[in-house]
Amino acid sequence: MAVKPHSNLLKKHSQTDLVSRLKSRRILGVGGKDDDGEIHRSKISQMLGNDFKFALHEPFGLRYWQLISAVTFSIAGILALVFPRMLHGWLFQEEYRLSCKASLGLYGGALISISLIQWNAFYTSEKAIIRWTLLSETCYFAVEFLVTLAAGIDQGPFGQEAAVLLSGYALFGALSLFYYLQVGRKPKKI
Repeated sequence: MAVKPHSNLLKKHSQTDLVSRLKSRRILGVGGKDDDGEIHRSKISQMLGNDFKFALHEPFGLRYWQLISAVTFSIAGILALVFPRMLHGWLFQEEYRLSCKASLGLYGGALISISLIQWNAFYTSEKAIIRWTLLSETCYFAVEFLVTLAAGIDQGPFGQEAAVLLSGYALFGALSLFYYLQVGRKPKKI
Protein backbone atom coordinates (compact mmCIF):
# COMPACT_ATOMS: atom_id res chain seq x y z
CA MET A 1 0.00 0.00 0.00
CA ALA A 2 1.18 3.38 -0.86
CA VAL A 3 1.08 6.14 1.72
CA LYS A 4 -0.77 9.18 0.53
CA PRO A 5 0.68 12.53 1.54
CA HIS A 6 -1.88 14.76 3.22
CA SER A 7 -2.65 17.98 1.58
CA ASN A 8 -2.44 21.27 3.43
CA LEU A 9 -6.21 21.43 3.63
CA LEU A 10 -6.48 18.28 5.70
CA LYS A 11 -3.71 19.22 8.12
CA LYS A 12 -5.00 20.04 11.61
CA HIS A 13 -4.17 23.53 12.90
CA SER A 14 -4.30 23.60 16.70
CA GLN A 15 -4.52 27.38 16.71
CA THR A 16 -7.87 27.35 15.02
CA ASP A 17 -9.21 24.29 16.77
CA LEU A 18 -11.12 25.61 19.81
CA VAL A 19 -11.14 22.35 21.75
CA SER A 20 -7.38 22.00 21.35
CA ARG A 21 -6.81 25.59 22.47
CA LEU A 22 -9.00 25.08 25.53
CA LYS A 23 -7.09 21.92 26.45
CA SER A 24 -3.76 23.74 26.06
CA ARG A 25 -4.88 26.63 28.23
CA ARG A 26 -6.10 24.26 30.95
CA ILE A 27 -2.80 22.42 30.97
CA LEU A 28 -0.93 25.72 31.24
CA GLY A 29 -3.28 26.96 33.94
CA VAL A 30 -4.28 30.04 31.97
CA GLY A 31 -7.80 31.43 31.90
CA GLY A 32 -8.85 30.13 35.28
CA LYS A 33 -9.58 32.21 38.34
CA ASP A 34 -6.98 32.70 41.05
CA ASP A 35 -7.51 33.25 44.79
CA ASP A 36 -8.46 36.91 44.28
CA GLY A 37 -11.03 36.04 41.60
CA GLU A 38 -8.94 37.50 38.78
CA ILE A 39 -8.86 35.79 35.40
CA HIS A 40 -5.41 35.76 33.82
CA ARG A 41 -5.19 36.02 30.06
CA SER A 42 -1.64 34.73 29.76
CA LYS A 43 0.89 32.74 31.73
CA ILE A 44 3.11 35.81 31.97
CA SER A 45 0.40 37.87 33.66
CA GLN A 46 -0.28 34.94 35.96
CA MET A 47 3.39 34.76 36.95
CA LEU A 48 3.90 38.50 37.33
CA GLY A 49 0.56 39.18 38.92
CA ASN A 50 -1.81 42.03 38.41
CA ASP A 51 -0.41 45.49 39.05
CA PHE A 52 -3.81 46.90 40.01
CA LYS A 53 -3.18 45.59 43.53
CA PHE A 54 -0.21 47.90 43.87
CA ALA A 55 -1.76 50.97 42.30
CA LEU A 56 -1.92 54.01 44.55
CA HIS A 57 -5.35 54.96 45.75
CA GLU A 58 -5.07 58.76 45.77
CA PRO A 59 -7.67 60.45 47.93
CA PHE A 60 -9.12 63.72 46.73
CA GLY A 61 -6.81 66.64 47.49
CA LEU A 62 -3.71 64.62 48.38
CA ARG A 63 -1.48 66.27 45.79
CA TYR A 64 -2.74 69.74 46.78
CA TRP A 65 -1.97 68.99 50.42
CA GLN A 66 1.52 67.76 49.49
CA LEU A 67 2.17 70.93 47.50
CA ILE A 68 0.90 73.21 50.26
CA SER A 69 2.99 71.37 52.85
CA ALA A 70 6.17 71.47 50.77
CA VAL A 71 5.80 75.18 50.02
CA THR A 72 4.98 76.03 53.65
CA PHE A 73 7.91 74.08 55.06
CA SER A 74 10.24 75.62 52.45
CA ILE A 75 9.15 79.18 53.25
CA ALA A 76 9.32 78.65 57.04
CA GLY A 77 12.78 77.06 56.73
CA ILE A 78 14.11 79.89 54.57
CA LEU A 79 12.67 82.50 56.95
CA ALA A 80 14.31 80.78 59.92
CA LEU A 81 17.68 80.68 58.15
CA VAL A 82 17.68 84.09 56.48
CA PHE A 83 15.48 86.25 58.73
CA PRO A 84 15.67 84.76 62.24
CA ARG A 85 14.84 88.09 63.99
CA MET A 86 11.64 88.56 62.06
CA LEU A 87 10.52 84.98 62.62
CA HIS A 88 11.37 85.10 66.35
CA GLY A 89 9.48 88.37 66.82
CA TRP A 90 6.49 87.07 64.91
CA LEU A 91 6.30 83.74 66.74
CA PHE A 92 7.16 84.72 70.29
CA GLN A 93 6.18 88.41 70.42
CA GLU A 94 9.28 89.23 72.43
CA GLU A 95 12.69 90.82 71.94
CA TYR A 96 15.19 88.80 69.89
CA ARG A 97 18.17 87.49 71.82
CA LEU A 98 21.46 86.53 70.22
CA SER A 99 21.35 83.12 71.93
CA CYS A 100 18.29 82.23 69.83
CA LYS A 101 20.17 82.55 66.54
CA ALA A 102 21.76 79.09 66.73
CA SER A 103 18.52 77.35 67.70
CA LEU A 104 16.58 79.13 64.95
CA GLY A 105 19.29 78.19 62.45
CA LEU A 106 19.00 74.54 63.42
CA TYR A 107 15.22 74.79 63.25
CA GLY A 108 15.44 76.30 59.76
CA GLY A 109 17.81 73.56 58.62
CA ALA A 110 15.42 70.89 59.90
CA LEU A 111 12.49 72.54 58.11
CA ILE A 112 14.44 72.73 54.85
CA SER A 113 15.32 69.03 55.19
CA ILE A 114 11.68 68.11 55.76
CA SER A 115 10.64 70.25 52.79
CA LEU A 116 13.13 68.45 50.51
CA ILE A 117 11.60 65.13 51.53
CA GLN A 118 8.14 66.51 50.84
CA TRP A 119 9.12 67.81 47.41
CA ASN A 120 10.43 64.35 46.58
CA ALA A 121 7.18 62.76 47.74
CA PHE A 122 5.16 65.25 45.69
CA TYR A 123 6.78 64.04 42.47
CA THR A 124 6.55 60.31 43.18
CA SER A 125 3.68 57.88 42.87
CA GLU A 126 5.09 55.25 45.22
CA LYS A 127 2.70 54.54 48.03
CA ALA A 128 5.36 53.78 50.66
CA ILE A 129 7.24 57.05 50.13
CA ILE A 130 4.06 59.12 50.27
CA ARG A 131 2.89 57.34 53.43
CA TRP A 132 6.22 57.78 55.23
CA THR A 133 6.30 61.46 54.31
CA LEU A 134 2.77 61.99 55.61
CA LEU A 135 3.63 60.12 58.80
CA SER A 136 6.75 62.22 59.39
CA GLU A 137 4.70 65.37 58.80
CA THR A 138 2.08 64.17 61.29
CA CYS A 139 4.78 63.48 63.88
CA TYR A 140 6.30 66.91 63.28
CA PHE A 141 3.00 68.67 63.89
CA ALA A 142 2.33 66.54 66.99
CA VAL A 143 5.73 67.49 68.45
CA GLU A 144 5.21 71.17 67.60
CA PHE A 145 1.77 71.06 69.24
CA LEU A 146 3.17 69.48 72.43
CA VAL A 147 6.15 71.86 72.63
CA THR A 148 3.96 74.93 72.09
CA LEU A 149 1.45 73.65 74.64
CA ALA A 150 4.18 73.01 77.23
CA ALA A 151 5.73 76.43 76.63
CA GLY A 152 2.31 78.07 76.95
CA ILE A 153 1.57 76.27 80.21
CA ASP A 154 5.00 77.24 81.55
CA GLN A 155 4.54 80.94 80.72
CA GLY A 156 1.07 81.26 82.21
CA PRO A 157 -2.22 82.08 80.50
CA PHE A 158 -2.43 81.51 76.76
CA GLY A 159 -2.35 84.44 74.43
CA GLN A 160 -4.23 84.67 71.16
CA GLU A 161 -1.06 83.94 69.16
CA ALA A 162 -0.43 80.70 71.07
CA ALA A 163 -4.04 79.62 70.58
CA VAL A 164 -3.77 80.24 66.82
CA LEU A 165 -0.49 78.29 66.65
CA LEU A 166 -1.96 75.39 68.64
CA SER A 167 -5.08 75.20 66.49
CA GLY A 168 -2.97 75.41 63.32
CA TYR A 169 -0.69 72.59 64.45
CA ALA A 170 -3.70 70.48 65.44
CA LEU A 171 -5.45 71.11 62.11
CA PHE A 172 -2.38 70.42 59.98
CA GLY A 173 -1.52 67.31 61.99
CA ALA A 174 -5.08 66.02 61.63
CA LEU A 175 -5.03 66.60 57.86
CA SER A 176 -1.70 64.80 57.49
CA LEU A 177 -2.96 61.90 59.59
CA PHE A 178 -6.16 61.75 57.53
CA TYR A 179 -4.24 61.51 54.25
CA TYR A 180 -1.82 59.00 55.78
CA LEU A 181 -4.72 56.72 56.68
CA GLN A 182 -6.44 57.24 53.31
CA VAL A 183 -3.34 56.37 51.29
CA GLY A 184 -2.94 53.20 53.36
CA ARG A 185 -6.40 51.90 52.52
CA LYS A 186 -6.72 49.03 50.10
CA PRO A 187 -8.33 50.06 46.80
CA LYS A 188 -11.76 48.72 45.97
CA LYS A 189 -11.96 46.04 43.30
CA ILE A 190 -13.24 47.28 39.99
